[in-house]
Amino acid sequence: MSERDDRLFELVRAATVHLLPADGKDSPLWGSGFFVAPGWVLTAAHVLRPHLAADRTTVFRVRGEGIDAEARLAEWLITDPRSPKVPLAEDLALVRLTGEHLHECVWLTDRAARHTGALKACGYYPGPPEAHFRIVDAWINGHEDTYGLIIKSDIDIPSGMSGGPLLDPETGAVVGLIKSRRKDKDGGKAVAVAALRRFGETYRTVMADHDRWHGEEPMSQSGDNWVELQHGPADGQGAVWTPRDRREALALLAALPPPPDEPTVKVIAKMARSGNQWPGATPELRTWRDGHGLLYEGTAPLDPLTFLRYLRLVEAHACARDAGSPLLARWIERRLRRDTRRYMHAYARDVSLPGELRPPPEADGPERVVISYPGPGEGPVVALLLDPVIGAQPVRFFWQIWYDDGDGLPEVHETDASVRGYRPDELVQALRVPLGGLLESKDREGHPVPLEVALPAEYFDTAVHRWRFADIAALNDPGHLGARRRLVLRALERRGEPDNLWIDRWRSMTAGRRFQGWRIPPPGVVDATGYRTAELDRIPVMCRPAGQGTGRVAMKHALSGGHSVALWHIGPHPERGACLPECDTLHARVEKFLETLGSLAELPDRLRHVRQDISEQRPDSTWAEPLALLYDDPRRPLPGEEIETVDAPL
Repeated sequence: MSERDDRLFELVRAATVHLLPADGKDSPLWGSGFFVAPGWVLTAAHVLRPHLAADRTTVFRVRGEGIDAEARLAEWLITDPRSPKVPLAEDLALVRLTGEHLHECVWLTDRAARHTGALKACGYYPGPPEAHFRIVDAWINGHEDTYGLIIKSDIDIPSGMSGGPLLDPETGAVVGLIKSRRKDKDGGKAVAVAALRRFGETYRTVMADHDRWHGEEPMSQSGDNWVELQHGPADGQGAVWTPRDRREALALLAALPPPPDEPTVKVIAKMARSGNQWPGATPELRTWRDGHGLLYEGTAPLDPLTFLRYLRLVEAHACARDAGSPLLARWIERRLRRDTRRYMHAYARDVSLPGELRPPPEADGPERVVISYPGPGEGPVVALLLDPVIGAQPVRFFWQIWYDDGDGLPEVHETDASVRGYRPDELVQALRVPLGGLLESKDREGHPVPLEVALPAEYFDTAVHRWRFADIAALNDPGHLGARRRLVLRALERRGEPDNLWIDRWRSMTAGRRFQGWRIPPPGVVDATGYRTAELDRIPVMCRPAGQGTGRVAMKHALSGGHSVALWHIGPHPERGACLPECDTLHARVEKFLETLGSLAELPDRLRHVRQDISEQRPDSTWAEPLALLYDDPRRPLPGEEIETVDAPL
């Protein structure tokens, strides 16, 4: 072992801690963790869950070399605290110290590519008489799902090290977190650092703190600096991207406003690579740092001019929004002067933003831009499938999230791993991270990605447009899903290949430019015949819920009659007797609303505008608050069932 490795391991030790109850000097440890930014500790969620499931505000202790402080859970990725096991992709938790303390922080890799090969597993294990720090050799010989790392079976991971860091001694970066040892065997599992990105906005905050802290070149008590101990090529003629270059660049990027959306980072990173795609799938890209992490081949950074071109494009993006960084611009020029290949500097210097990354033009007057709903190949769509658990009373749902990027076939993003499913009132909390995080990452500036929620028709009155994933929304940002994005319902029973009646009616309606409401159930119509022969410019409208009684029968006939668009009121309605006076008002307002459409594809966004008015408490818009919208495009059918229906567990 080299002197450099010994010094690096001392820094890892100084940044690694163990977690234990707030009271009692000799209390047993819960598990390990490590500092990733000032005041921020990363650990495994399963380490904290047994102690915090009943009360997540419980105070506990973080103890390590030179640190003994109170802390609280800031956030974890667990969606179902009742589940006996924490899924691998959810086994992360961020802990916040309750006061300010001086401490070391690890360096987290910016590369999203998962590690393979030799590592050092670090953490604490129980005494007696007290917990002890330990570093053991580990080897990653496989991957699991999106974020999993498989630790070779002949590696001994002592109990208590769960939540500790996995250090790559070759690059001097932490690449993962220990999840678990194998029961009664050697080896185990770990979670790649890239899973941190699932924390969304909190990830942005933590990583900005991380990069700013390291950018100040802090020295440990031993006089060492984390980045200075990292292996990297010599600076030479400026023709290599060194660990010091990376540290300074990431600190400058952390000072910029974060990217408005994931596609912006993807476009800029691809431009920096001369249009060439990086190997493997595209990870979540929530920060400018994440785009920097795409400029590698394996563990080796690409040519420095590639990184400088990326930085110049990011700086141009910021300047176009009056948020440019003179510090970043000057640093790019200084770094270019160190590179002796003058004839190649134009590659990094002469860049311009493509039209899609320029700020949208200011709208003239109060008129809003209407965004058409995407058809096949016309843009991204997120779909949430809610499948009722057979035999469950009251109703429970299993969920599945699909993503269609508009360039190919839709793919499963995440599937419910629970055993019993979720009650309707539990769905928002369960979907907060997997669905809320996906929507946030796929939103374009000024173009939030549409969301389709597929349910059996009998559950069409589920008020998904009222869901809210953010506990606190910005004052200028409508917090509810229906006000934030185009949100439509789809009929789950239609999944798979569409029938000709459905396709033909859709084709005729999308060719039209004028539409009118058709009040259903129509007087005297008791079977599906009238629904099949309804005029092609008619959009069924109900002033009653679609999931029960007369409304449920009417919706069933509408679906069997090939109708793919409908509006209805999810609130209460007398089951027997005449409609209420407000029913006539609703139909009249819907009729006036439909007159604003120039095409069928405008309907979801036009309704979103009205919902936004409601969210902003604008007058004369509350009539639409209980409205739900079916928008069921047969050209993009829901994926068919691949497994048999799961019954409710006993």
